[in-house]
Amino acid sequence: MSDGAQPVMQLPVLVLNASYEPINVTPVRRAVVLVIKGVATTEEADGVFIHSAAASFRVPSVIRLREFRRIPYQTRALSRKNILMRDRYTCQFCGRIFPAGDLTLDHVIPRSRGGHTDWDNLVACCHRCNNHKGDRLPEEAGLKLLRVPRPFTLHTSRQLMRMMAKSDERWRKYLFC
Repeated sequence: MSDGAQPVMQLPVLVLNASYEPINVTPVRRAVVLVIKGVATTEEADGVFIHSAAASFRVPSVIRLREFRRIPYQTRALSRKNILMRDRYTCQFCGRIFPAGDLTLDHVIPRSRGGHTDWDNLVACCHRCNNHKGDRLPEEAGLKLLRVPRPFTLHTSRQLMRMMAKSDERWRKYLFC
């Protein structure tokens, strides 16, 4: 385990394209596979080692793909996890940060009023605010959205990587923060 928070193989690793452009975050287990297969090289490593029957590896913190990969415009799947990440695990009404298990998804325009289940109508919401809002529009419940909900974009993804860099300073020079 790493500082008691997450198993080592689940820790986040920054993935860079061959051009050093940040393109993704992946768990250690996937990063190690990419390095062993020769698809990527380790740019920054943790002080922790993982061991197999035949070898030991330093846990990577940043890896870089050996060959440039053109990254097509990506859309993220609409999911609870992606909505919570986009909203930074913050209730979009009261502004408090919560663990994922203490948040719900709220339809800004309730489904009973014709609201759709899409990126532009779903927000992270704590149980208290969700119960208070009920089947009403935010204005009717005396609530105001912190941010207008938008689809998850490459810009959103880069912002999240920068936030994660605050806990791993080895990422900072690749994310320009």
